[in-house]
Amino acid sequence: MNIRDNLAKSCLLATAIYWAVIGAKSIDPDVVPFVFLSMIPIFFCTSIVILLTICPFFWAAKDQSITKVQVIKRCFPYYTIASFGLCFLGIISSDFSTYMVAFFSSAYITTCQSWIWFAKDKPK
Repeated sequence: MNIRDNLAKSCLLATAIYWAVIGAKSIDPDVVPFVFLSMIPIFFCTSIVILLTICPFFWAAKDQSITKVQVIKRCFPYYTIASFGLCFLGIISSDFSTYMVAFFSSAYITTCQSWIWFAKDKPK
């Protein structure tokens, strides 16, 4: 499991989704430098979420000699349901604020994609 590559791809994906959602409503050209600056907190957020909520499933499976495919089949559906519920609740709680919709939608899509990247990771 290559965590470093997954975190880098997740950061780029989350940044792209976040700013695409915000840019769909309206974007000011003066905000463009903040796109690159926003990658720092987005990287920390995605790193914390992936390291604390996704990696433990794969680390526990490695100790019990369960394959990545079995981890995905057992855990991913429940993880997706829980994360969708939490993200949807966050969006509703914020009264559909553009920035919160962008944050929670990028978080949900990125975590789901991160599971797929971990599953497809080739052993070294």
